[in-house]
Amino acid sequence: MIGINGQSLLDTTRVYDIPEVVVIQDANAKELRSSTPLQSFTRKELDKMQALQLSDAVKHFAGVSVKDYGGIGGLKTVSVRSLGAEHTSVGYDGIVISNGQTGQIDIGKFSLENVDRLTLANGQSDNIFQSARFFASAGILNIQTIVPQFKENERFRTTALFKTGSWGLINPALWLDYHLSKKWILSINGEWMSAKGRYPYTLYYGEDEVSSSKEKRNNTEVKSGRIEASAYAQLSEKEELQIKTYYYESSRGLPNATTFYYDFSTQHLWDKNIFVQAKYKKEFTPKWIFETSGKWNWSYQRYLDPDYKNIEKKQDNKYKQHDYYLSAVALYKVLYNLSFSATSDINIQTLDVNQNNFAKPQRYSWLTAIAGKYINNWITVSASGLLTFVNEHTEKGKSGSNYRRLTPFVSATFQPIETEDLRFRFFYKEIFRLPSFNDLYYGQIGNTNLLPEKVSQYNIGVTYTKAIATFIPHISLTADAYYNKVYDKIVATPTKNLFIWSMVNLGKVEIKGIDVTGAIQLQPFDKIGLRLSGNYTYQRALDMTDPNGKTYRHQIAYTPRVSASGQASLETPWINLSYSLLYSGKRYCLGQNISENRLPRYTDHSISAYRNFKISKCLFTANVECLNLLNKNYEIVKNFPMPGRSFRATIKVSY
Repeated sequence: MIGINGQSLLDTTRVYDIPEVVVIQDANAKELRSSTPLQSFTRKELDKMQALQLSDAVKHFAGVSVKDYGGIGGLKTVSVRSLGAEHTSVGYDGIVISNGQTGQIDIGKFSLENVDRLTLANGQSDNIFQSARFFASAGILNIQTIVPQFKENERFRTTALFKTGSWGLINPALWLDYHLSKKWILSINGEWMSAKGRYPYTLYYGEDEVSSSKEKRNNTEVKSGRIEASAYAQLSEKEELQIKTYYYESSRGLPNATTFYYDFSTQHLWDKNIFVQAKYKKEFTPKWIFETSGKWNWSYQRYLDPDYKNIEKKQDNKYKQHDYYLSAVALYKVLYNLSFSATSDINIQTLDVNQNNFAKPQRYSWLTAIAGKYINNWITVSASGLLTFVNEHTEKGKSGSNYRRLTPFVSATFQPIETEDLRFRFFYKEIFRLPSFNDLYYGQIGNTNLLPEKVSQYNIGVTYTKAIATFIPHISLTADAYYNKVYDKIVATPTKNLFIWSMVNLGKVEIKGIDVTGAIQLQPFDKIGLRLSGNYTYQRALDMTDPNGKTYRHQIAYTPRVSASGQASLETPWINLSYSLLYSGKRYCLGQNISENRLPRYTDHSISAYRNFKISKCLFTANVECLNLLNKNYEIVKNFPMPGRSFRATIKVSY
């Protein structure tokens, strides 16, 4: 081997063992070099946010709308670029979470305490070595949990956390990690959360905002528990295995909408969820890599309304879902910079409800994707085709239609100037979402003739990053313009009269928008650092269904034209401070954009102070937070007021 100035570095007549070199790519660099918009929060960034649940952090992603019904126990769903929550898949350690009943995932039930990285991809990521279900959505929110890391000769590690705050919040958590052997690591963690949640709010009488009264939310108590056990095995240098068991249980009061001066509810919701998932990966040769994963998921939900006006004088519905999933993917590296993958998934979903003559549907899905990627120093190009087969059966009544469809995807990013980290990117994707079991079979509303809701996505963007000087070690900017077209949109419309509705394929929506993100790192002194980041979104999401309709070319419900968020964090040797901002422009609670349906704009400010310190072998973290600092009374969903000013305190001990 010849080195600099022609000097010989190694004797080429001998064989040398070269030690393994691990290259870790910076998360920001990965986002900026992606051919599709990719956003992520690391564990360190999540710690600086005033976030209790997953939904609190997701609100800070550009182009995301979180429908939040208020309080800790309220339902929270996420929509990316106004496509609807049904088009957003949620992954947990690389395996998608399913809900065949509604098609939506309630992200309010996920804690942030065990999350290592939170990632949002529009369209799909550049990673072609993944299961087919990651190709099958308009957007993916992936939750990557913490994998224990041990120092040399370290065998055991434990962490305890206790969080408390306004309105009766109590949230203890515990982690136990064992380094069983050179090959095996075992991790067990769990947490409990309870809160009364009876926060005050201002109830306005009429539109003039003059007459009002101070009230408190009712039926807002929540109790939830989670326990998770994971086993990680490095079976050989090129062989990995991960097994995870998860259990979640919650009991939540469901507060009523604050309409007609009435805020009293006795409705209650119980949830139970257990799943077991496993993932196995093996590198047969430097060119061939194989991975398989499987999952069994069982969920139970009970909804009780003891004041329902029927013969039984109550509504007591119980839902049971089973989900069976198996996936296999193979990657072949043709050349150093050219690779192809083939992946195939099988998924079986069932739903049972304690209602007479319920259909008891079973859905069998088979997804197969072929993908390729080419990458060099200045360009990355990837493309895929997803083939979907769906067969549906019911024990009673007519079933939904079987379905076959091929959907394409293509993306590219290129760097025109070698000396500048300036990149342009583009992607196009066609995708769809199947009608949920509720859309097809729920009482008189369900319609078994529904077609899938289809989406075409277009995106063009630019990214830039630069290290300017020691004082400014990092600055980054991204801007993306996008156009989404939704057709065969599934909407509820009245049939015989205003009291009997049905799900139909009538809707058409056109969505045009711009997402801008930016971040800057300042290092004025050796041990003092300041990071500023934020994003801005502008969206025109218009109903294009009926030129003669009252909502034609009106902004769709709960989609603000303008939204933004920002974060600032200051790190010093004495104390660390952080600040976050959420802003949403005016929105409409219904499709008709009239003053009666308008929700005003709002701004939410939060601050926190925290410090790490060590006593003996224990690392302590103390954190205090003030949320909604200005005590603003606002609503994300009409007549479901959000909490005003509140406080939280956290103490965390690691040994």
